[in-house]
Amino acid sequence: MSDQPASRVPEVLDAWRMVAAQREFEGRIPLAAMSRLRGSLHGVEGEARYVLAFGTDTLKLPFVRLRIDAELPLECQRSLQRFLLPVQLEQTLGLLRDEAGEAALPEGYEPLLVPVDGMVRPAELVEDELILALPVVPVSPDAEAVERDFAPTVEETAQASPFAALSGWKKE
Repeated sequence: MSDQPASRVPEVLDAWRMVAAQREFEGRIPLAAMSRLRGSLHGVEGEARYVLAFGTDTLKLPFVRLRIDAELPLECQRSLQRFLLPVQLEQTLGLLRDEAGEAALPEGYEPLLVPVDGMVRPAELVEDELILALPVVPVSPDAEAVERDFAPTVEETAQASPFAALSGWKKE
């Protein structure tokens, strides 16, 4: 992906026409514009750069190859500090007219069910892939590991024992 200004990518593309023409688009989307992703971020400054390449493979299956490069601001769950998670991914989406075609996709393809009108939204494809790239528990690679021994107290151990109540009866 080049650092040159990207040409304007249409908000909506006709997937089947783009496949037939083997079109490629390069664009940028501000993180602030991604409403579904924003809630998982620790700030919305920055952008995602992407390339969409439509085509057909050797088996004549239509696809869109999506490459994304972004730095997502997240909150480390170990240190509670903000850090940038670099995301570089490439995904090949097999374009399907109906769910029945999913079984025919080769290994390495993810299914993308194209609406009946054939229109896909590049910004939604990018946002979907970034949401999937989010870690379940964000931890900065620079965060110090917390290594403490939190041994339970005698009272906590007694309360946790299923026989703790019986020990009181035994003494009577």
